[in-house]
Amino acid sequence: MATNSIAISKNVEATSYWQGAVVVLGRFLFALIFLLAGANHFNKQTIGYAASQGVPFASIAVPLSGVLAIAGGLSILLGYRAKIGAWLIVLFLIPVTLMMHKFWTVTDPMMSQIQMVLFMKNVSMLGGALLISQFGAGPFSLDARRSR
Repeated sequence: MATNSIAISKNVEATSYWQGAVVVLGRFLFALIFLLAGANHFNKQTIGYAASQGVPFASIAVPLSGVLAIAGGLSILLGYRAKIGAWLIVLFLIPVTLMMHKFWTVTDPMMSQIQMVLFMKNVSMLGGALLISQFGAGPFSLDARRSR
């Protein structure tokens, strides 16, 4: 009987480790786009493109959105105050999605399709950010370490 309970305990530990590793990988993959794209929000081309799409005060709004993306992405990646980081991503995604991917205004069918795909990509990331805002970073995070 004792051997069975030791085997079960080791199996639970291994499962818990792998689940934690998958969560870390998920956080990394989710945060990667915000960290890479956020850095581009400080260059003239990105600001100019946003201005051409009608973003008001693009020279201020675009770098500010870059700060939100990078701060939120780092927060989620490290699992440090990840719920707050997820809300930063939500604050980033809503205006960016609505202002930059207006597929319903594009007359060219191919460009409309591309913008719709980008719009839906952002909507799916919004869903992921909302999940993180409620469930947190999970195991192997600074938040989990802090709560022990």
